[in-house]
Amino acid sequence: MTGKTREGMIYALVAYGSWGLVPLYFVALRDVVPAAEILAQRVVWSLVFLALLIALSHRWQSLWLALRTPWVRWNLILSALLVGCNWYLYITAVVSHQVAQGALGYFINPLVNVLLGMLFFRERLRPLQWVALAAACTGVVLLTVNAGEFPGLALALAFSFGFYALVRKKLPVDGLIGLSAETLFLWPLAGAYLVYLHASARASLGADSLRLDLLLMGSGVVTAVPLLCFGQATQRLPLSTLGFLQYLSPSLQFLLAVLVLGEDFDAERLLSFGFIWAGLAVFTVDSIRSHRLSRAPKVEEPTPLAD
Repeated sequence: MTGKTREGMIYALVAYGSWGLVPLYFVALRDVVPAAEILAQRVVWSLVFLALLIALSHRWQSLWLALRTPWVRWNLILSALLVGCNWYLYITAVVSHQVAQGALGYFINPLVNVLLGMLFFRERLRPLQWVALAAACTGVVLLTVNAGEFPGLALALAFSFGFYALVRKKLPVDGLIGLSAETLFLWPLAGAYLVYLHASARASLGADSLRLDLLLMGSGVVTAVPLLCFGQATQRLPLSTLGFLQYLSPSLQFLLAVLVLGEDFDAERLLSFGFIWAGLAVFTVDSIRSHRLSRAPKVEEPTPLAD
């Protein structure tokens, strides 16, 4: 494993591990703050946090260069719209007590990443990786069937974040600069909405308790840190690898739903998870095997003696 790949794995594990625990954060807000206001607060406080990081790292010039480069700027506007849409969809899932639907979206998303990696970057899967993909697809189909309804919210989550990862992978900017630009583009809408809420005396910030205010302001850190790590991971890992690592996030979310939030975990879900985790195990074993083979010293054929 190269140093670049090792760094990418660490960034990805931190990002997906954080996203696996984030439902607890929004569960604390869902009964008192509407989804749209949570989204606006996330954008505003993320920009504050990111501006602090930019200042501490003296990266203002890098941000300005990204914003003044036309094709980079337009792609960052597109990625901002995609990630903003994804944030709103997930907050809606949690606020409306559809955590399972949100988790299903992030189970489907890795398959979308693998598909996009093959279509746009000509990434190719090895035979065992095809087996892993088939097992994971089977698990996702079983989860969908057991849900008893068309998973529209889950599919919207999966494809919005899949295309976000695709756009970000093509951009020559790191996680900090990219996310800072994205939140900067989303900020005018978020700021205007919060001003409207305050003007109409419907804002939650400053109207309830210090605990709620701290939770809303902390949403910037909760939002920015995983996305910063994810942005770094996309620059270092293939989309297919990112896709399978992402199963960590919804797996944690389902464990939280069962162990902490008291949701049911029936035999059908257990079977579905079995297929998904088996696919992840096969993919992991194949990746380790491929890495060892790539590092094995090549045996040179003896040079034939001249007559």
